[in-house]
Amino acid sequence: MNKKINIALVGLGFGAEFIPIYQKHPLVDEITICQRSEENLNKIGDQFSINKRTTDFEELLKDQRIDAIHINTPIDYHASQAIADLKAGKHVACTVPMATNIEDCRIICQLVKETGLQYMMMETVIYSREFLFIQELYNEGKFGKIQYIQASHQQDMDDWPGYWEGLPPMHYATHCVGPCLALTKDRALTVSCFGSGTIKEELIEKYNSPFAVESAQIQFKDSDLSARIMRSLFDTARQYRESIDVYGSKMSFEWPLIENDGIVLHTAKKPEPEIPEKVDCPDFAKYLPKEIQEFTTKSIFDVDENEHLSFTQGAGHGGSHPHLAHEFVSALIENRSPYPNAAESANITCVGILAHESALQNGKLLDLPGFSLE
Repeated sequence: MNKKINIALVGLGFGAEFIPIYQKHPLVDEITICQRSEENLNKIGDQFSINKRTTDFEELLKDQRIDAIHINTPIDYHASQAIADLKAGKHVACTVPMATNIEDCRIICQLVKETGLQYMMMETVIYSREFLFIQELYNEGKFGKIQYIQASHQQDMDDWPGYWEGLPPMHYATHCVGPCLALTKDRALTVSCFGSGTIKEELIEKYNSPFAVESAQIQFKDSDLSARIMRSLFDTARQYRESIDVYGSKMSFEWPLIENDGIVLHTAKKPEPEIPEKVDCPDFAKYLPKEIQEFTTKSIFDVDENEHLSFTQGAGHGGSHPHLAHEFVSALIENRSPYPNAAESANITCVGILAHESALQNGKLLDLPGFSLE
């Protein structure tokens, strides 16, 4: 790998958020953009003065100058494009989830092993300022022994594109599975899940999934830990919330119940009224090159009608975008595995896929595939 990389971005809705980050990153040289709509491609290309642009994904695969491809297309394209990229000799960063079935996850992991290329699933929550705060507390031993973790991702997706309608909640569970496993860098070993409630009849038809809410219990590999995850997408009244609560022997962390309401830390052995303390979450731009530090608190979307729903509802994804880009780019330059790598990404993704299968089987306990535990 050279001292700088050339990267292509595929999909310029949510994906456009990363363009100025890569442009300012000191380890990135050329940027190519790809979008099916030529009108939108040229609009974005002109906005950011990008000359290398194409409507043809196949052109990216043939371009020998491109080292890595960052996929930001609709869910159904993630696996096929990642597989094509790896076969073409390109490193891959991919927005969540990795795939929608176990077999595609297996193929991606196998290709990574065969080619020596890198794959990173760009899971926003595990690079959000809230999670980085938890990670810092954990690394400093503030929690003591971690006893239990729970996470939720609740969202109203009525206004999203049609392919989202009726999606099984756990098929898009990485935002709550990811942080549970990332804190201690563990893998899920088994999962059991129950569905609850019923969504509107017209939403059920597309995926044959009736559940308004799916909740699962995960057993960790080689650990006494387990975690609970809960997911909803339609017909459940709740402000958008991606959250993780961590319960330790010395300290516990609880995500705000309401956006911007403040984190709560609980400290053991204090007088009862003093146990909880509401604190503000610090920003972690200090972990980044100075050229991209501004992007932990700044979006490229300055006009309301241009804001992507995921960014609007997700409160800016916790400032995670520059951290994700930096982890991917620096891993390539340093010739190391990014976090999460292919097997770790597969483990996180397969939890959700198997959780939904478990819910359809009334909570049957299912094992994670072996390739996701390597």
